[in-house]
Amino acid sequence: MSDIPTSALLFDMDGTLVDSTGLVESTWAGFCTRHGLDLAEVLAYAHGRPTRETVGRFLADPPLAESETRRLVAHEESETSGITAVPGAAELLAALPPGSWAVVTSAGRRLAEVRMAAAGLPLPALMVTADDVEHGKPHPEGFLRAAAALGADPASTLVFEDSPAGVRAGLDSGARTIVIGGLTAHDGEAERYPDFRGFRAAASPAGPARLVLTTPEPAAARTGEGR
Repeated sequence: MSDIPTSALLFDMDGTLVDSTGLVESTWAGFCTRHGLDLAEVLAYAHGRPTRETVGRFLADPPLAESETRRLVAHEESETSGITAVPGAAELLAALPPGSWAVVTSAGRRLAEVRMAAAGLPLPALMVTADDVEHGKPHPEGFLRAAAALGADPASTLVFEDSPAGVRAGLDSGARTIVIGGLTAHDGEAERYPDFRGFRAAASPAGPARLVLTTPEPAAARTGEGR
């Protein structure tokens, strides 16, 4: 086990706190069927990125891309079947004091609220969504905004992510970055755990850190292992 002093915890949502994999894949499968696109290619690009950016990447016609983006977002906001919390996420969030954590997601605000509720997870006081940033992941803007809003030095925060784009954003923000899930193609600077089981958090007894996060025995301590 390892104790990590930190000023704030910044969580991605889809794939990190919330398991929405089946729904996300079926949504993009419909998009690919409508437009004759390769699902594997679209999913590889879409992981961790805003819907609008992904649609714009594969549809060159702006009016069509805008219409398709609205269609996809409306579907995602109305469909919650199969959405669950990642193991251990609810227990960790319940232990965090208000103002010590945020969600930084490539989803829009409404979709983030819908999916957190569907997974039975609490909403933080601060969410930075695709609606709040000019540059989506892999740009670090979202994490930098969240750290600033919480009054935390980015270098003293912990970022939790599951996608290559999100990991890059976390690392480029200066944060210590932890990968949750089975992602294998990501930067070796980030640590990796399968889920949140075994994580513990407590108020810091002294110093500038607000929290001490205790990590479990690592299943694979560094991202470079098992690649």
